[in-house]
Amino acid sequence: MKFGVFYEHQVPRPWHDKSEKQVLDEALEQAELADRLGIDFYWEVEHHFLEEYSHSSAPEVFLAAVSQRTERIRIAHGIIQTPPPFNHPARIAERLSTLDLISDGRVEFGTGESSSEAELGGFLIDPADKRAMWEEGLRVSLRCMSETPFTGHRGEFVTMPPRNVVPKPQQKPHPPVWVACSRRETIHLAAQNGIGALAFAFFDPEEAQHWVDDYYTTLENEGVPIGDAVNANLATVTTFFCHPDENEAIRRGSEGVNFLGYSLGHYYVFGRHVPNETDVWEQYQRQRAEMGYDPTAVAASQEDSGRLGAKVVQEGVSGLRGAMGTPEQVRDYLRRYEECGVDQVILASQAGKNKHEDVMESLELFASEVLPEFKEREEKAAVEKEKRMAPIIEKVMARKPVSDHPPLPPDYEIPAIPRAEADRGESQKFNAFLDDYSERLAAGEDVSRRLA
Repeated sequence: MKFGVFYEHQVPRPWHDKSEKQVLDEALEQAELADRLGIDFYWEVEHHFLEEYSHSSAPEVFLAAVSQRTERIRIAHGIIQTPPPFNHPARIAERLSTLDLISDGRVEFGTGESSSEAELGGFLIDPADKRAMWEEGLRVSLRCMSETPFTGHRGEFVTMPPRNVVPKPQQKPHPPVWVACSRRETIHLAAQNGIGALAFAFFDPEEAQHWVDDYYTTLENEGVPIGDAVNANLATVTTFFCHPDENEAIRRGSEGVNFLGYSLGHYYVFGRHVPNETDVWEQYQRQRAEMGYDPTAVAASQEDSGRLGAKVVQEGVSGLRGAMGTPEQVRDYLRRYEECGVDQVILASQAGKNKHEDVMESLELFASEVLPEFKEREEKAAVEKEKRMAPIIEKVMARKPVSDHPPLPPDYEIPAIPRAEADRGESQKFNAFLDDYSERLAAGEDVSRRLA
């Protein structure tokens, strides 16, 4: 089982002039540390207008910086908002390919569609259309990366003529593709499309068994790749904080990681938000017990913790816990995901007002006392999985329709604007002028005055 770290760039109020810069600077330092420690993936979200919850609206810029400050960690979009009103598919392809080149082939292409009115409404997206937009935008962006040239598309949400989208990514035919999943139905969708499932939901390891079984069964029996490669992996996110003392792990991490859950709920489920007025952190302090994100429940759970769980309930009050505890507790919790066949666990600790130095210390302890045994088993398991999945992936790829890559229209060309004007006007004189201009330019003549 592999490991990643997860970043929303949370900036809870009150803010000062350097709040956002501080969060970005600290996240870059944490990326460098994660790379040195041997953590496999660095996942960065894309969100828009979600004050306090996520100030990560340009992940392509941030991840480019990460790529230049790290050497081996995978640079993972978790996710790019794929409906075309958010990001045109050709621009997605261009940015991903460029990032893949400058990172020496380390990019992961997480995709999604958003579920918040703040984002969907901000880009005038009808929620009823977002799934179809996601699929069409994803198909076109993958074709832009794998086709030379892209042969054009006319659909409900994207219309684009043939163009050779450059550059092309280092990873061929394109970086590994994932989709964000908060429900079992989307895990099923991921498998049907031959892409990885990013389970951004807080569930216990034993619940994961059903998700894993459904994913791999569906992939084998129903999978038809949306791209030109299969990414057969299921990852899940968990809240995380590691310290030799259980009480201290909870004290350092529980308020922040429960704000992660509360602020997500604010924008996606129960909130009423007034831009630049609503104080989500202040509301969290008042309502966290009522909404089920109370760190005091986590603190109480240590007296009768048994095995760690994604959520804890104490006397009717609930909160998120996940992988918060001692190295021994964290190790046991993560082993349970491994036993259920989860391919990657993504650790979320940059949340709320959690301190940078505490996050760094937690990662270092995890890497020294928990990670090594998983690394040792993962190397052998990866070889076994590749062998086991090879015939299944071959079967899935065989289902890909030839029509997914339509041919270039015959005699297609892109005339320059003056040439097109000459052709439309059937002007032999203008065409002759352009021919002469081209010949003189090729011969090295300064033709700027002639053009004027």
